[in-house]
Amino acid sequence: MEQGKINVTTENIFPIIKKFLYSDHEIFLRELVSNAVDATQKLKTLVSLGKANTELGDITIEIIANKELKTLTVRDKGIGMTGEEVQKYINQIAFSSAEEFLEKYKGGDSANIIGHFGLGFYSAFMVASKVEIYTRSYLSDAVAVKWSCTGSPDYSMETCDKDTRGTEIVLYMADDTLEFLEDNRLVSLLKKYCRFLPVPIQCGMEKHYEKGEGEEKEKAVDRPRIINNTHPLWKESPATLTEEQYRDFYRELYPTTFEQPLFHIHLNVDYPFNLSGILYFPKVKNRLEIEKNRVQLYSNQVFITDQLEGVIPEFMMLLHGVLDSPDIPLNVSRSYLQSDTNVKKISAHITKKVADKLEDMFKNDRADFEKKWDDLKVFVQYGMITDEKFNDRAKIFYLFKNIENKYFTFEEYRSKIEPLQKDKDGNLIYLYTTHTADQSLYIKSATEKGYDTLLMDGFLDTHFINRLESTWEKCRFTRVDADVIDKLISKDEILPAKLSETETSKLKGFFDKVIDASRCTVMVEPLSETDLPVLITRDEFSRRFQDMNAWAGNNDFSHFDHYNLIVNGNHPLYGKLLTATDEQQQETLTRQLVDLALLSRNMLQGDQLNEFVQRSVDLLK
Repeated sequence: MEQGKINVTTENIFPIIKKFLYSDHEIFLRELVSNAVDATQKLKTLVSLGKANTELGDITIEIIANKELKTLTVRDKGIGMTGEEVQKYINQIAFSSAEEFLEKYKGGDSANIIGHFGLGFYSAFMVASKVEIYTRSYLSDAVAVKWSCTGSPDYSMETCDKDTRGTEIVLYMADDTLEFLEDNRLVSLLKKYCRFLPVPIQCGMEKHYEKGEGEEKEKAVDRPRIINNTHPLWKESPATLTEEQYRDFYRELYPTTFEQPLFHIHLNVDYPFNLSGILYFPKVKNRLEIEKNRVQLYSNQVFITDQLEGVIPEFMMLLHGVLDSPDIPLNVSRSYLQSDTNVKKISAHITKKVADKLEDMFKNDRADFEKKWDDLKVFVQYGMITDEKFNDRAKIFYLFKNIENKYFTFEEYRSKIEPLQKDKDGNLIYLYTTHTADQSLYIKSATEKGYDTLLMDGFLDTHFINRLESTWEKCRFTRVDADVIDKLISKDEILPAKLSETETSKLKGFFDKVIDASRCTVMVEPLSETDLPVLITRDEFSRRFQDMNAWAGNNDFSHFDHYNLIVNGNHPLYGKLLTATDEQQQETLTRQLVDLALLSRNMLQGDQLNEFVQRSVDLLK
């Protein structure tokens, strides 16, 4: 038996590995299984090249939990190691500077250090009090070796009886990590980290029901439980795949998601970096349905992370799917990913491919693109708001939708409204509604003037409008109920007032007496005789600011809960009101007019609504 010390320059390297190697100890399983896959893949390569005097045979990697012995075993049938290779790859940990390592990580820096120091195997010591390796090289004259270490720099190594090639790593689990021996926990971790590895991985057995004989309709048979799909769809050529296969793979990725995606993008790049993957576009409608951690990042089919904030553009977090690149280091922290040059190039490429796909859909089949637009709109808006390069591309295919459910590009809509919807200062006015039913009176008034109204009832529309106004010249977006129609798009012509200044002041006084002055401002305007006698409007800026605060989660809008009561001084009704001698009758009619205006905006509730109903009955009497 050989005994010695692992080649590190400090005695306390193992406590540091155990405490600070990864922020989450469960990652040890990924490291050990990934090493087993690497060993198997190396053997497959040697066999395919005729450089290994052995049959490949069954190469399934086995994960075996033994609760009685408190052991977890990872067993492969790969290339194995000789004693010399154990010395080289296990006993000699090469640090660029042990002192630098200790200084950087002893204080508790949670950054993942594996990729910098090659410590994948040693992640086992985060969960095990002792680790044993049983290994035999594929070479015909190889001697099997057993290596053992208890988590200190001291190890032992000796020959052992092992008839088959490959490596078996046995972890004697620490008392505080016995959870990893539980079947459900073990299988869930394997499915998380290893579900698409290219070598079959078995963990225990599972019941399989097959057709029986005679009266026995079916019988249960125990079969090896294979965890992974060794041929994930993103590794295939897009030309060979059907839409049904893409849908099936989506269900495999997200078994609890029942709604089908709109479409997908299959990425397959080999220059100037390697990247493959499939991105799916889910339906995203009136709320920002960001299901974060839905895009999974892999390196050679080994799961890295689904925490991709800052790694891919923010709006891409709305997508679902898989990205796989061997150019991304396996063992890295998210902060490392965010600064990695290859990752930045890949991120930019993905943005370009998404924009290419959307533009091609728009140009090749606009009718189909319009059918999908309501589900795509939030995604495109989010991208335009947060990513300048995507914004430049999306200007071509972004669509406005009006209340007639017709779709227009930016340029098409500008051409449509330019003849009529310019104000006296030359500003182009984009009228919009956020709720066609609630704002129907105002939409009707705009339509009668020949104006067009956009439907902007989406979650991000207020933010998007602000962006457009900040980048477009001489334009303004105004909600159709922000003011009376003659003021929304002010022209040179002004309707003459039929009331004298004295009558206007008297009329305003009637309304001032019955409204809550803290919430409402009364204004008498000379509108058309066919317009309503009283309208309620809200200031565009204040209302938009209120909407943006609501989006940010701030619901205290008491200081914005203000509206304007526009009294149409040219309406024939006011001649009767001004000449009436019964003050009670004047007040009753005035209150009725105010309540009718409030009712039209769904602002009449509770006692006010009850009083209005009773007053209406009395007036009918």
